[in-house]
Formats: sequence, C-alpha cells, structure tokens
Amino acid sequence: MTQFYQVHAENPQARLISQAVACVRNGGLIVYPTDSGYALGCHIGDKKALDRIRKIRKLEKSHNFTLVCRDLSELAMYARVDNASFRVLKSHTPGPYTFILRASPEVPNRLQHPKKKTIGIRVPDTPIALALLESLGEPLMSTSLILPDEDATMADPEEIYEKLEGRVDLVINGGFVDDQPTTVVDMLDGFPKVIRYGAGNPDEFE
Repeated sequence: MTQFYQVHAENPQARLISQAVACVRNGGLIVYPTDSGYALGCHIGDKKALDRIRKIRKLEKSHNFTLVCRDLSELAMYARVDNASFRVLKSHTPGPYTFILRASPEVPNRLQHPKKKTIGIRVPDTPIALALLESLGEPLMSTSLILPDEDATMADPEEIYEKLEGRVDLVINGGFVDDQPTTVVDMLDGFPKVIRYGAGNPDEFE
C-alpha cells in the first residue's frame, strides 16, 4: 500500500519528514518534490529499491543515477573533483542542476555508469528535499520521475499517486512543482559541458 503525505512546501512538518526518512531507511521507495519536478528516491545501499526504480522508469544499465546531497560538504566522499570544478559546483548549488563527476570508491558499482564510472551529484533548492536530506544524514539515491515515453518530470502529486499506487511506498505531496528536469552538466574534463538542457539557466555554462 502506498502512503500519501501532505507536507507543507515551505515549512515541512518534522513528524512527517521523520516518517519519510524511516521509510527510506527500511528499504522503502519514495516520491518527493524537488525544484525540477518530482523524483524517486531510496537509500544509497538498497539494491532492491534501485531495481524497482529501474522497472518503473524502464532504465538501461548505462543510466547515470544521482546522489542528491544536502550541501557540497558530502561531495568529497562520493565524487572526485578538482578545484576548478568545485568552484563551478559551488556557484550553482543549491539549484536545479545535476553534475556528472567521477565516482569515488564509496559509491556502489550499481549506481555508477558501467563504463565511465561516473555519478551524478545534485543539491536541490527546495525545503522538503533539504529537510529529508538533513534528517537522513546522507545523500538519497535518486532519479527524476520521468515515466517511459515522457520527456517531462511529473509535477502533479495526485496524478503520481494514481499512476504509481502500489509501486512505491510513499508519495510526498508538496504541491505542484516545475515539470522541467534538471539541467545535466558533464564535468569530467574539468570544465562544464551541458548534456541535457532543462531547468535553471543552462546558458551560464556555455
């Protein structure tokens, strides 16, 4: 059975955030709002939840998953980044951007691109997501909620619940959000290269 929480978009209720975090820690798969549509999230070490995400989105093995972090202090543990790249990240976080970086040994192989050994890193700019991450105390393994054959992220929590009831454990209703996916920026060569244009201001990286 899928739970459905109504959470205040600007002042998330601590009790509901704690219950959502408990769901994640117990192996649950959640849907939560970000500054670029809703996202699917689970515990970084949970293979079963990851497999459920792959099934819902029909993802290929080459898909780059994202670690959604509360701030850049967690970056060094999960990604390798030089000073120039760090400055780019710092000037664009929090925000609707996903940065592709080389994964550190701390990142499970199943989350990395199988050939490039990369991982996406993102710091969202929305109170509910940041409250979840603060309470969890570690990144969420995450991916935008884009259903097969769709280009936009899902933005209506009622529609999400209707379509994913029984397939996820919890939908956090934070109201309607922007339906543009994140702008994805490849930082592997030490300078930004936009590989997916989406929310925010991608032109800043040109």
